[in-house]
Amino acid sequence: MWEDFKKFALKGNVLDLAVAVVIGAAFGKVVSSLVEDIIMPLVGILVGGISVENWSYTFNDVVLNYGLFIQAIIDFFIIAFSIFMVIRVFTKLKRKKDVPADEEPEVLDKTQEILLEIRDLLGKEKTGL
Repeated sequence: MWEDFKKFALKGNVLDLAVAVVIGAAFGKVVSSLVEDIIMPLVGILVGGISVENWSYTFNDVVLNYGLFIQAIIDFFIIAFSIFMVIRVFTKLKRKKDVPADEEPEVLDKTQEILLEIRDLLGKEKTGL
């Protein structure tokens, strides 16, 4: 059983996933700090000093902190958008890397040029042009 576990734990995909989780958690903290410490105070200034986090409703002795829920939703969308943008940039960089450099155009000799012209003319006759 120990050998099977070592094979599983040391597979490349599992290690990649572990690294991705750690980096994702750190990235989430950075974006959460951006939202809480920079974006939301600016939004509060723009809307007249209102803080979304403090919104609540009290019914008898029960306090519903719906402002915290709204703040969590805002955090989620900003984090999701940030991750989307990072992945989009990496995807574009990868595509540029995968695309081969433009090769020099093939130089045709006179015979090949004539054969291409004949082919084009025959194609036009078949289509009735």
